Amino acid sequence: MEASLLIAALALLTGFLAGAVFALVGVPIPAPPTLAGVLGIVGIYLGFKSVDYLGVSYDVAGSLGL
Repeated sequence: MEASLLIAALALLTGFLAGAVFALVGVPIPAPPTLAGVLGIVGIYLGFKSVDYLGVSYDVAGSLGL
């Protein structure tokens, strides 16, 4: 199994176990509770990766003189 695929699988397993623990303890999950919220997070990730892949960037702090 490729290392990045193994890391992704372990991350999914860890998230699953953490979600199960939150449910067992009766604590709300620290994530959007609906599919639309989860898809919003996926969209943010895909947007970030797209801009990173295209090599586009803007230095906001530099533009503000910071």
